[in-house]
Parts: sequence; C-alpha cells; structure tokens
Amino acid sequence: MATQGDDRQRTGIGMTSPRTRARMIERLREQGIDDEVVLAAINAVPRHIFVDEALAIRAYDDVPLPIGHGQTISQPWVVARMTALARNGRDLDSVLEVGTGCGYQTAVLANVARHVYSVERIGALVAKARRNLQSLKLKNVSLKHGDGSHDLGEALAVDAIVVTAGATHVPTPLLRYLKPGGRMVLPLAQPGEERGLQRLTVIELTPAGIKEQALDAVRFVPLLSGLA
Repeated sequence: MATQGDDRQRTGIGMTSPRTRARMIERLREQGIDDEVVLAAINAVPRHIFVDEALAIRAYDDVPLPIGHGQTISQPWVVARMTALARNGRDLDSVLEVGTGCGYQTAVLANVARHVYSVERIGALVAKARRNLQSLKLKNVSLKHGDGSHDLGEALAVDAIVVTAGATHVPTPLLRYLKPGGRMVLPLAQPGEERGLQRLTVIELTPAGIKEQALDAVRFVPLLSGLA
C-alpha cells in the first residue's frame, strides 16, 4: 500500500516540485518542442524518481544523468524530440523501445501510446525500470530482458520504434515490426561525423519504400549486443 511519503516522493518538493517541472516544459517549448501531447506526457512523468536520490535536484536540468552500469538517462529535450518524431502528430497504438534504461523514456512513451514494448539488455536495469514504472502504476508497458540489436523473436506490429542507444548502422531486423507508415527513430552515426557523435535519424516505411532523414546532432552511449 502506498504511503503519504511515497506520494510526496512521486509528486516532488523543492527542486523536484511540479513547479520546477513546469519550468522545464517552458524551456522545451522555447527549444522548439511544439507537440502538446508530448509536452503533456513529459509534464506527467516525475523525472526525479528515475535518478539516484543524490542527483534528484538536477532531475529537471536539461542534461543527461548517470543511472549506473555505464548508462545514462537522456536529457529531457532529447526524450521530447525523439517522442515527437516517433509520434509525428498521430495517435500511437503501440511502440517498441530498444534500451529501457531506468524507464524514463518508457514512461513518457506510455503516456502517448496505448502500449509500449520495451527491451533492455542489462538485467539490473530491467529490474530498476520495473520498480520505477510500478511506482507510477503504469499498466500499459511490457518489459523484456533481451538483445534489442537483433530480431526479438516476437510477433509484434508497432507504429513506431524508438532506439535509445547510438547505432553505427540501422538495425534492419527490427524494421519487420513496423506497420506500413511506421517510423523508427534512433541516434545513428553518419559518415564523416566526429567519433561518438550521432544524428537523430528517422527511418520511415513509405509506399515508395524506406525513407531516411538525419536531423539533430546527439551523443548516446553505444548500442551493444548480448545480454548483461
């Protein structure tokens, strides 16, 4: 049973308060995020519960933060941008996320899609994400400890795929899960770019074939294969 202390932790006080979160939303608007559905989803998710308590006062800064195991929680602008690109102004029935991490992007996606399937290769992070998502009572998320760089062996058909680790090439085995008109959004290394730098890239299944568009420069931890 949830206690009053649990509720206060989820809601936040001081530097983790709803007012601080609202200021973050205004910054995102100023930075060009104009999808109000996405902004409402970001506002609905208390980012501070997804980071270590010692880092909670920085939870609403527009920076990535460490979550252990060599991984990070993405900065709010990147989460908002990737979600908006995946949504593309449409209602989403189902989304596949590759790289659950601590579950923050998962929670945002769960507020814009009917169902989210999320895969994470690091078992300890699957457990952490599950606790975080359960604390928000999100019922429309399925988590899997698996290798999202390869075919998942699942019978999925999704409107969008969001990959939250830097790829050197498009994980083409995952494209079979996209419905016609579906989109994959991922940080993808581009020829001639600085090492460790990627571009947010949209892969779209159009009637004329696969369309690829490289957009904003970002830095993500690498997409790795194998379970940990």
